[in-house]
Amino acid sequence: MSRETIARRYSAALADVVLETGQTDAVKGELAGWTELFRSSEELQTVFSNPAIAHMGKERVLEDLITRTKPSQATANFLRVLLQNGRLTEIGEINDRFDAVLQERSGVVTAEIVSARELPDNERTEFQSNLEKLTGKKVNISFAINKDIIGGVVTRIGSTVYDGSVKTKLENLREQLVNG
Repeated sequence: MSRETIARRYSAALADVVLETGQTDAVKGELAGWTELFRSSEELQTVFSNPAIAHMGKERVLEDLITRTKPSQATANFLRVLLQNGRLTEIGEINDRFDAVLQERSGVVTAEIVSARELPDNERTEFQSNLEKLTGKKVNISFAINKDIIGGVVTRIGSTVYDGSVKTKLENLREQLVNG
């Protein structure tokens, strides 16, 4: 099973729980803290990914961390489930996907627009409006610059990419000329 599939399943399950209990903001913040803790501690990554360390030993380490940090019951239980299923080392991917799941369920999608130059405010507003019409949802857009695309824009919404860059158009034209 791919890491993306695992992250999607666990984050969706956690979203179900926190939306039902109203603990969205608290759990979101706590999960981000735990993600940072794991990413910054090579020792924790080693302990929880090492099959030579007994499960009971891993449980003691996790319970000690839970006692020290005092997360909400939902977060603590989620961490225990991750440990039980051998997925605690994937907390970073799960956390990244969790935020996206919460946004999707609240009717918000995230988009990324890459252009060759800085886009003026009126073009940014037009992109915002067009993407909201396209998706039927509120869209959070992040803008980036990549001079390699020469001109045009590349828009990514979830796993869908709309590539209107000059670079890609030139590559497609070249391929058509070569293949006749």
